[in-house]
Amino acid sequence: MKGITDMAHEPLDGHNAGEAAPAPARAMTVRGAAFLGVGSMVGAGIFALLGEAGAVAGSAVWLSFLLAGVVATLQGYAVAKLGARYPSSGGIVTFLLQGYGRGHITAITSWLLYFAAIIVTAMVSVSFGSYGAALFFDDSTGWSKILTSGVIVLVAAVNIIGTKLIDRVQTAIVIVLLVVFAVFVVVTLAQFDPSLLATSTYPPTMDIVGSVALTFFAYLGFTVISFTGGDLPNPRRNLPRAMYLALGITITLYVLISLGVFGTLTVQEVIDNGETALAVAAQPALGEAGFAIMALAALLATASSVNANVYAAVGSTAKLAESGTFPPIFGNPSWTGGTRGLTISVMLILLLANLVDLTAIASLGSAVALAIFLVTSIAAYRLRHETASRASIIIAAIALTIVVLVVFAVQTLTTSPETFAAMIGIVALAVALEMSWSTVRARRASRT
Repeated sequence: MKGITDMAHEPLDGHNAGEAAPAPARAMTVRGAAFLGVGSMVGAGIFALLGEAGAVAGSAVWLSFLLAGVVATLQGYAVAKLGARYPSSGGIVTFLLQGYGRGHITAITSWLLYFAAIIVTAMVSVSFGSYGAALFFDDSTGWSKILTSGVIVLVAAVNIIGTKLIDRVQTAIVIVLLVVFAVFVVVTLAQFDPSLLATSTYPPTMDIVGSVALTFFAYLGFTVISFTGGDLPNPRRNLPRAMYLALGITITLYVLISLGVFGTLTVQEVIDNGETALAVAAQPALGEAGFAIMALAALLATASSVNANVYAAVGSTAKLAESGTFPPIFGNPSWTGGTRGLTISVMLILLLANLVDLTAIASLGSAVALAIFLVTSIAAYRLRHETASRASIIIAAIALTIVVLVVFAVQTLTTSPETFAAMIGIVALAVALEMSWSTVRARRASRT
């Protein structure tokens, strides 16, 4: 097993670590990597969050999505630069190891990253089950859980088969989604009522800024692209291209869709319809067929997001196990195929999706993710000379992330103290797991 010292001295320029791997290992295309990110973001975002975001930001949700996209793009710059310099299927985990070494900061942040990925994947799986049950089984709770579990197991099988299948499946799904969303944008913007989007209907500015912590949840998938570094040919060039392509598509999509929805429905109608708000907004122009088409698109989007997040979880846990940051069981081969990290992750996702009310912790997962990206951006600043990054852009990413986190924390402490307590609890759990494993690791090392 290689430690961080060995990893830090591995050749990382574009003629060896980034490009010299055997051709079969480089199975991901730029399009596939970008669509992996788009699929993850869209599935986790626009369907699941419109109602919750509308309750906070009102008709200014489009502005909240735009601001969150700016934060994500600045952070995406840092991640893309790191990914180009340190290409690996470990993604952010690799960047933390390079920036901080194999210490407590890397380990605690990695546990938080893992928790956020599991929560997001479980939430999106539940959305898949809800849409499927509503479309095919008249909202049957039993069928919802069956479909939720089914998509998780199916995605696990896809990840066991390998990267080439992930690339093809993700590309096909995202192309279909983009066509459906293009039709949706055209029909809703053609009929929208400008008075519903008047600035006089916007909530206070602080509420809009605070809502960015929630709508940022819709962009979490951009980090999935960082895990494709080990599968992309010439990652130094192609990983940034995939990152910017994915973010550009997603930001444009979110802003146009939110304008179409809130220009067609009142804020209260969006809140009341929640996850099916897009389908309801399509009904005036397309009738019941529009509802069915958007519901099917939701199934594709959520399945795509589950696929992308499981792919990232497999890469991160394997890298963490290799470095000794996580117990080695996460990197060991599993009798079911893939790694035991995949098996453990799928089991945790299944448990959360079927036993926990996840809608109450969407903002919690987003806040944890923002904290993770803050730590990652600081690592990018520390490594800026090695990655040839612009310090001003990384500083802007750090500053904006801090502002959003502070505003969110203050508002949460005031309006939802239990959520604030849960944030502290998740951090405490990550610290406890790191301290426990580091103690075990030290004992094992002393015996050898």
